Amino acid sequence: MDEKIMLLLKGTLLINNVFAIIPAILMGVSKVAKVFEIIIFSRVVLGICAGISYSALPMYLGELAPKNLRGTLGTMTEVFVIMGVFLAQIFSLQALLGNPTGWPLLLALTGVPAVVQLLSLPFFPESPRYTLIQKKDEATARQALRKLRGWTDVEDEIEEMCVEDQAERAEGRLSVLNLFAFRPLRWQLISIIVLMAGQQLSGINAINYYADLIYISAGVDSIQSQYVTVGAGVVNIVMTLISAITVELLGRQRLLLVGYGICGLSCLILTLALLFQSQVAGLSYLGIICVFAYISGHSIGPSPVPSVVRTEIFLQSSRTAAFMVDGAVHWLTNFIVGFIFPSIQEVIGAYSFIIFAGICLLTAIYIYVVIPETKGKTFVEINYIFAKRNRVEIPEKVEETTGGEPCSSSAPTKETSF
Repeated sequence: MDEKIMLLLKGTLLINNVFAIIPAILMGVSKVAKVFEIIIFSRVVLGICAGISYSALPMYLGELAPKNLRGTLGTMTEVFVIMGVFLAQIFSLQALLGNPTGWPLLLALTGVPAVVQLLSLPFFPESPRYTLIQKKDEATARQALRKLRGWTDVEDEIEEMCVEDQAERAEGRLSVLNLFAFRPLRWQLISIIVLMAGQQLSGINAINYYADLIYISAGVDSIQSQYVTVGAGVVNIVMTLISAITVELLGRQRLLLVGYGICGLSCLILTLALLFQSQVAGLSYLGIICVFAYISGHSIGPSPVPSVVRTEIFLQSSRTAAFMVDGAVHWLTNFIVGFIFPSIQEVIGAYSFIIFAGICLLTAIYIYVVIPETKGKTFVEINYIFAKRNRVEIPEKVEETTGGEPCSSSAPTKETSF
């Protein structure tokens, strides 16, 4: 991360709370003010907040975590996103706040998590990896590690960070434009684009869009369907928690492949159920099962695991630029699906889910062929694996640091502008 153009990760997250608290207040008073434009403006600002959080928070957690817990902590971002969505579904029930009198309070509640983070985050340390590699402050990095780990002997992790620092010096601190032209990171860049595009283009938002229609076709009335949606939210939370628990046992690649397999199969069966539900009694209920199965599969792999992998396959100097590309692809493909799916669905109906099944298959093939298992490996070890695929040479051994001598004392890292 280029410190000339970016704040520290913790500082970025702290300031970002402003983009949640102010819109929450504005939306809360919008009904009294009788100005609907306030809601539109507030939603735009909240979008900025979400975009910043989506990149900065997983990066912060990934850099704080020891390698044996990096997968679990990395998936925590998705776990709490899903929990937030679930709480929103609960509060938006008509019996609670989803009614003409309660909606201003419902919208204002979006500021509560931001207030909690604003009050608690100052007590957390800055990323030790960022502090050592880019701020060149080894003493502060060591102190932060001791606070995070709860013990004093953190020299192994300091040494690993020093090795990463030295391994990436020739790379420089890459900008987004440089990243696209930098051959040693070519397959890493392609991989995050495929992972994030596959996550959205596999149809998760389309399934959510179509779910209510499937519930209604099965005989669930429009009022009761909101409770079925809450049930889907429970499934989402449970399966994401299972992913967080098993990601360090089963590995990233396996969870991604299993998740995409379940999603693709669910889309195929859902297509058949929608096509023949008017002719075969009971197929409409199979459609509901397919929706729940799809949500389960997506929650196991495609939703949470890319947040872990995108942190692991880049070194410190290129991680910020990579996350900018990652975030742009995520939100662009999210917009594309939301914008064009209703039109596609009107034209080809149930067959639209075959497209998503095909994307699941193609994404799974890419993951199996290209993306290595990163469980239990250091950032430098993962970099060596990708170096072979990129057909570039990296020195097998990097000079180790000795004693208490700071690893930042060697020649400064090159910097490249945006």
